[in-house]
Amino acid sequence: MHLRRSDDHDHGPPIVPITFVLEDPSGLTGSDQGRWEVMGSEGESLLEAAMDAGINIEHACGGVCACSTCHVYVEQGMDQLSEATEAEEDRVEEAPGLQRNSRLSCQCEIVGKGPIVVRVPAWNRNAVKEVPH
Repeated sequence: MHLRRSDDHDHGPPIVPITFVLEDPSGLTGSDQGRWEVMGSEGESLLEAAMDAGINIEHACGGVCACSTCHVYVEQGMDQLSEATEAEEDRVEEAPGLQRNSRLSCQCEIVGKGPIVVRVPAWNRNAVKEVPH
């Protein structure tokens, strides 16, 4: 699937500090760097900010809230992100390792000035492709 690029919609300049903590840096970036400091833009999703920085968070549905593969943990700055919609809450419940700070990175639009800290788990699950047990 392809992600709607941040250039496809309005967003501000890249002034919002975001730290991505990667539990599987090699699998997401091809490097051993586990902590990435990037600058995001208001109006941009966390998934877009990550992808723009070369952090390849799984997003099987193309970032349209139809799976749970872009599940992340927001460790700081939840108030700097859009509130979860009912659709996101329903979908994130399908993700393994659900926590109070679980969000879908495709649905977290940056609305504040940061800082934001996001942990990307080493695992993900494509709920669209998996065969039921």
